[in-house]
Amino acid sequence: MLRTDAIIDALSRREPVGEHGDPAVSLLRALTDDVDQWLSSVSITPST
Repeated sequence: MLRTDAIIDALSRREPVGEHGDPAVSLLRALTDDVDQWLSSVSITPST
């Protein structure tokens, strides 16, 4: 459980995670990247 927490903590801080062969870690990394991209494209200006 501690290892899982360490991986999640590293991903939340956008730090590299050394588990490149683990499909679950790869999926979480891809989801994090996707959310980052979505957040950077969201407009803060309200539409009228």
